[in-house]
Amino acid sequence: MPIRDDWLKLRNRLLSSPRFQRWAARFPLTRPLARRHARELFDIVAGFVYSQVLYACVRARLFELLDERGPSDSAALAPALGLPEEGARRLLLAAASLRLVEQRGADRFALGERGAVVLGNRGIAAMVEHHAMLYADLEDPLALLRGERPQRALADYWAYAESSAPARSDAASVDGYSALMADSQAMIAEEVLDAYSFRDHHCLLDIAGGDGTFLVEVAKRWPHLQVILFDLPAVAERAQARFVREGLAERARAVGGDVLRDPLPEGADVVSLVRVVHDHDDGRAAGFVAAAHRALGPGGTLLVAEPMSGTRGAEPVGDAYFGLYLLAMGSGRPRTAAELEAMLAAAGFEQTRELPTNRPILTRALLARRASD
Repeated sequence: MPIRDDWLKLRNRLLSSPRFQRWAARFPLTRPLARRHARELFDIVAGFVYSQVLYACVRARLFELLDERGPSDSAALAPALGLPEEGARRLLLAAASLRLVEQRGADRFALGERGAVVLGNRGIAAMVEHHAMLYADLEDPLALLRGERPQRALADYWAYAESSAPARSDAASVDGYSALMADSQAMIAEEVLDAYSFRDHHCLLDIAGGDGTFLVEVAKRWPHLQVILFDLPAVAERAQARFVREGLAERARAVGGDVLRDPLPEGADVVSLVRVVHDHDDGRAAGFVAAAHRALGPGGTLLVAEPMSGTRGAEPVGDAYFGLYLLAMGSGRPRTAAELEAMLAAAGFEQTRELPTNRPILTRALLARRASD
């Protein structure tokens, strides 16, 4: 499209001109746009600092303190935060600028709207703390993109990511990421359950379901449903213990094995892959989908739920965040809904459709059917 290319070239020449930037900042009709673009660019430049402010708040339990004590001044909060008074005030002012806390007067602070959201969702706080490993791996992003992998914090953390025999992973190697997934999976379960009814199903098989958080939520919402979890043996042991604690042992069971090597449990009329496909490169991802197809009988249903590339209004989550996170992890990539639909079709699924979710930034969902023989 030569005309569009010429227009973009002209636009970029103007935007890169300091003279044009000064004019746009002064001219009344362009001033609001120029200021917005300047703020958005600065937010990208300063994004790491903002995230570290949040990290400090989470590590110091600032939100819990403000929730317990109510509005407080920096001198009163400093000892509990483990900071000198000046350091506490600096953190509180930084957090207030990000709407994590609210400033009530010159030196009085209360829990802010964004801090309240973090406080009410353990999964967010867990991911914030987990990101210390991601930032270590991103110390030299160009080296990571070249495949040099100078840091391996995430690859070592996610034990199955590069393992040739993931089923041999022991309990110690899966404890950390299983706990992290459990903390964050409740949000995803809520989105999926609000998007899809299991009323007409009798048995759900969740592949790579972690400690069973998703299945526990499903089973509680739909008491008639039998549920089966399949994951690595060490992970399945955790899930079975979870089912017992939740009083679900009579209709929930966990089976250990390797999805790509071992047969999956039979009898399910619906299979779920929740935040699983994007964790794997194309060959392994296709293998997971093919395994789901084999596990289902004719007319069976597959439910795929995960964040997707190209999500409208959340584009950076797919290609910026997950694009680099999964690269650092050593396995997987974000995919568009169209790419996933093509993968499902190649495995033999049909009638694929997207289910609307309330917060697509967290997850989107695809539903597909195995053809009736």
